[in-house]
Amino acid sequence: MRVVFAGTPEFARTALEAIAAASEFEVALVLTQPDRPAGRGMKLQASPVKQCAQAHGWPVAQPRSLRLDGKYPEDAAAARDALLAARADVMVVAAYGLILPQWVLDTPRLGCLNIHASLLPRWRGAAPIHRAIEAGDAQTGVTIMQMDAGLDTGDMLIEERLAIGDDSTARLHDRLADMGGRLIVDALRLAQAGRLAPVKQPTEGVTYAHKIEKHEAKVDWRLPAQALARRVRAFDPFPGASSTLDGEVVKFWSAHAEAGDAGAAPGTVLEASPRGIVVATGEGRLVATELQRPGGKRLAAADLLRGFDVKAGQVFEN
Repeated sequence: MRVVFAGTPEFARTALEAIAAASEFEVALVLTQPDRPAGRGMKLQASPVKQCAQAHGWPVAQPRSLRLDGKYPEDAAAARDALLAARADVMVVAAYGLILPQWVLDTPRLGCLNIHASLLPRWRGAAPIHRAIEAGDAQTGVTIMQMDAGLDTGDMLIEERLAIGDDSTARLHDRLADMGGRLIVDALRLAQAGRLAPVKQPTEGVTYAHKIEKHEAKVDWRLPAQALARRVRAFDPFPGASSTLDGEVVKFWSAHAEAGDAGAAPGTVLEASPRGIVVATGEGRLVATELQRPGGKRLAAADLLRGFDVKAGQVFEN
């Protein structure tokens, strides 16, 4: 079976490596986002998917758009030529980052299969892992979906669940990436055998996982401690929950809620000890156990406090 793969970040690279390890599939073309500036030197850097493709010697296309009538029609036309030349049976899409026009969906013989990191129809959209943790969902998973013109609205082909527990986005991402790689190989084998069984998504329970914006990082201490602890986990590694103490922005990377009446205004430091920096919230107390100062490393609270004089009574700004 000839496969075209479209994806960009590490989540997608994991799936591409899983397809590569299944010897019955031939990767005919890889689509990924154009190289972007990254690092302190802001040098152009290939995406994880491009790096994977180059390591395997697969052809790569990096159009800025796939819309033939859009801003970059020459990119789209070149991508169309590459897709037609690939003679793909199926396209696999994972966190690609570009909208697929109908002509792309119609090009592969078996259409386009998407690896989506949620239990559809919950958390359609750009940030399903973050939003599931932030909302306090007990479980999430991966859905392999037959793509259509809508936003994650296509028929479901395979679904598998897992418990979220106290995972951060970083940890949950890796678990779901491994699951996605395994499930897409299963889906391709079923497709090759003509045994895929599409199921319509339910019309109830639809939620949207809107893109994470930097402004969301700011901690609102008026919220309950439980909600803030979930946000700390959801925003690791990006954008990182943060608040300002005496003019210095502090990032919170690990924290848990503690019940009880804080007896102080939200944002007030109640305790600064090796067990953590304890802060009053709108309901209960947040115990921050891993933090970071500007330009510094992530540190356990005990280590941070050796060089950062935090005292009870100080107030983090909302």
